Amino acid sequence: MRKVFILAVILFSVINGFSQQIRFSQTVKGTVIDEQSGHVLPLVTVKLDGISGKAVAISDSAGFFRLAQVPVGRQTIQVSLVGYEETSVKNIEVTSSHEVVLEIKLREKLTRMDTVVLSAGRSKVRPIEESALVSTRQLSVDEAFRYSGTRNDPSRMAQNFAGVSGVNDARNDIIIRGNSPSGVLWRMDGIDIPNPNHFSTLGATGGPVSILNINTLKNSDFMTSAFPAQYGNALSGVFDLRLRNGNNDKYEFLGQMGFNGFEFGAEGPVNRANKSSFFANYRYSMVASLQSIGLNVGTGSATPYYQDGTFKINFPTKKAGTFSLFGLGGESHINFSPESQGKDNLYSSPDGSVRDRTYRSLTGVTGLTHTYFFNKTTSGKLLFSVSGFRIKGEEDIIENGKPNRNAFDMYYKQLKYTLGYTFNKKFDKKNQLTAGITGELNSLVLRQDVIRNGDSTETRLVDSKENALFIRSFINYSHRFNEKLSTNTGVFAQLFTLNNSVSIEPRWNLRYQFRFNQAFTLGAGLHSQAQPLEVYFYQTTDNTSASVLSNKNLDFVKSLHGVTGYEFNFSRHHRFKAEVYGQYIFDAAVEKTASSFSMLNAGADFGFPDKTNLVNQGKGYNYGVEMTLERFLDKGFYYLATVSLFESKYKGSDNVWRNTAFNGHYVANLLGGKEFKLSERNTLGIDSKLGLAGGQYYTPFNVAASMANGYVIYEDDKAYSARNKAYIRWDFKLSYTRNGRKTTQKWYVDLQNLTNKRNIYIRTLNPKTGQESTINQIGFFPNINYQVTF
Repeated sequence: MRKVFILAVILFSVINGFSQQIRFSQTVKGTVIDEQSGHVLPLVTVKLDGISGKAVAISDSAGFFRLAQVPVGRQTIQVSLVGYEETSVKNIEVTSSHEVVLEIKLREKLTRMDTVVLSAGRSKVRPIEESALVSTRQLSVDEAFRYSGTRNDPSRMAQNFAGVSGVNDARNDIIIRGNSPSGVLWRMDGIDIPNPNHFSTLGATGGPVSILNINTLKNSDFMTSAFPAQYGNALSGVFDLRLRNGNNDKYEFLGQMGFNGFEFGAEGPVNRANKSSFFANYRYSMVASLQSIGLNVGTGSATPYYQDGTFKINFPTKKAGTFSLFGLGGESHINFSPESQGKDNLYSSPDGSVRDRTYRSLTGVTGLTHTYFFNKTTSGKLLFSVSGFRIKGEEDIIENGKPNRNAFDMYYKQLKYTLGYTFNKKFDKKNQLTAGITGELNSLVLRQDVIRNGDSTETRLVDSKENALFIRSFINYSHRFNEKLSTNTGVFAQLFTLNNSVSIEPRWNLRYQFRFNQAFTLGAGLHSQAQPLEVYFYQTTDNTSASVLSNKNLDFVKSLHGVTGYEFNFSRHHRFKAEVYGQYIFDAAVEKTASSFSMLNAGADFGFPDKTNLVNQGKGYNYGVEMTLERFLDKGFYYLATVSLFESKYKGSDNVWRNTAFNGHYVANLLGGKEFKLSERNTLGIDSKLGLAGGQYYTPFNVAASMANGYVIYEDDKAYSARNKAYIRWDFKLSYTRNGRKTTQKWYVDLQNLTNKRNIYIRTLNPKTGQESTINQIGFFPNINYQVTF
C-alpha cells in the first residue's frame, strides 16, 4: 500500500511538472475605429502591456489587428495612434479555448499635447455612446459574470449601480431613482425592443428570468437620467444593449448549465474571405430539475418552463456596407394548480382564494441593420425590425363544496414594425452631428372573457383590436471646445397618431475635466413617454352601452430631468463619483374622479391597471444624491460601494402628495472580490455582495369592507402609507476556472441570501376570515453553474 502511495505521488508530480511546462496562449484580435465617425483606423499600434518582444501589432487598412501567443490570464493592451488619445483595455480575460475579439474606439486629440487625460482606461471611465456625458455607466460583460447574486442577468447586474433599487428576488425590475420600472427603455443594436423577460406581462419591463443571455452580449451602456436626444419614449432610464459578432476566423462552441438553464452555443465564420460571421445560442429551463431535489425557487410546487434563443449574422462587404441580422426570442409557461399554492409561493393569490391558473408568454424580435460609409467621416444606418409578444392566461377560482366555478381568460398580443434611419457626420475634431427618424406601427389585440358560476354564457369584458403609429426623430450636435470641455445639445420629438399627441424635447449635457483626474458634469432635458398601449385600448361602455376607448386621448407623461456630478480618479485604479439630481413629473395619468391612483405606481405587478376615464392631471417628483467608490480590477482585486439617498412622491386626482410604490428612501451595496492565480492554468475567485434597501411602501387592507363584500378592498385614502421592513441580503460566490489545451472550464457556486433573511415579498388578506399574512421572498438559494468552452 505504501509503494502504491509513493508511486501515485511520483506520478502526480511528473504530470504536474509536465503541465507546468506547457505554455497556454491565445489570440487577441479586433478592430480599432474612430469614436466620433465610427470609421476604421489603420496603422494603430496595439501592444501587450508588460510583455516585450513580438507582443505588438499594427492595424491594417480595415482597422484590424491581431496579437498572437498572448498568455492566458488577465492581460492589458495599450492602443496608440499619432493624433489620437492613447488608451488601454484593462484586465482582459484570456482563456485557452476562445479567441478574444475587441472593438476599440479612439478619440482624436484637439492639440498636440502628449498628456493622456484618461488615466483609468476607457473601458470603464467613459460610456460607449460618446454623447452620454452624465448618469451613464458602462456595463461590462466580465463584471456580469464576476459579481455575486446577478444570476448572469444584465438587469440584476444593473441593480448594483448607484440609483438603482433591486428589492425583489422574484423579478428583475429596474427601479431607477424612485421611478416605475415601466419607465425604462430597452434597446438592442439600435432597435427598441419589448420586455426581454420570460413570463412578461403588458405594461412591465421586468420578469422572473431574463431572455437576455450574457454570453451573447458585449459591453453595453446603462443610463439613469438626462440621457441624450438619441433616446426617447422613456421616463427613467435606458438600457442600450449590444450583441457581439461571432468569430470570423474559427468555429467555437459553448456548453453551460445553471439556474438560467441548459445552454449550447456555436459561432464561426460564414465566409472567411469577407470576414462574415455568425453565432447562435439556445437555452432551456432547468428549474424543474432544481425543484426535484427540493430547492425552492419561489413558485411552490408549480414548475416554470421556459426556453430562449439568440442569433446574429454579420456580413461586411467591400463596397455595399455592412449588413447585420439578429434575433432574440423566448417562450415560457407555468401552471399553478390548487395543490401548488402555499406560503412558499411568491405568486399565490393575494386574496387567499384557491385558484387553478395557467400562463403562457411568447416574446420575440428580429432586426436587420445596414451601415454604410459615404466617406471616412459620414455614415448612415438603416434599420428594420419586427417584434412582438403574446400572453395567454386562464384562471379558475375553485370553491370547496360547490360544483360550479368562476373562470377568467385573457389573451394579449402586440406586433410592432419599425423602420428607421440614422445619419452621422463628423465635421472635424471638434464637431459632430447625429440625426435620425423612426416610424413604428403597433398592432394590439386585447381580449378578456369571464364565465361566472359555471354559466355557459360567456361575458366578454374587453374585445379590442387597434393599430397605432409612432413617428420619432432626433438631432444631436456634439462640440468639444478643448481637451477639457465638451457638450451635447439635441432635440427629440415624437408623434402618436392615435390622438395626435406631440412632444418636442430639448436635451443638453456638459463635461468639464478641470484637472487630469477630476471632472464636473451637468445635464438637463425634457423627457416624455406614451402610456402602455393597453391603457389606450382598454374598453368601457358609455350611456348607450356601446364600447368606447375612454383613455384614447391620453397625452404623454412628461418629466424634467436635472443632474450634476463630480468624478475623481484618485489613482489609476480607483474612482469616486457623486451625482445630485432632481426630476419633476407632470401630465401623469390619474383617474377623473378623486382618488389616490396614478400610473406612476404601475409597472411592477404581473398585469396593468384596468382603469378607465383617465386624465393627464397627475404629478410627481424625485430627488436625491448618489455616491460610488470603486476600485477597478487590478492584481485580481476589486470592490464597488454605492450609496443612494432619495425621495419619490406623487399626487393623484385627490391632490394629496404621497410616497410612490418605489420610494425606499435609501439603497446601499457593497461588492468585492479577489482572484487567485493558482497556476498558469487555474484561477480561483471569491466574490461577495451585501445589499441594503429601505422597505417599500404599501396600501393597507380595508379588512371590514373586504369581509363584507367577499373580495379584497384597500384603504384608498391611505395609499402607500404603511411600510415594510428594510430589505437585506448577503450573497457569497466561489468560482474556479481551469484552462486546458483547447478547452476552458468554469465552475461557480453562488450562495444567495446566505443568512436566509426573511424579506417580505407581498402581504395577503383572506376576505372570508379577515386574516392577514405575508409571503416572504426566496430564502437561501445556492446557484450552481458550470460552463465549458471549446
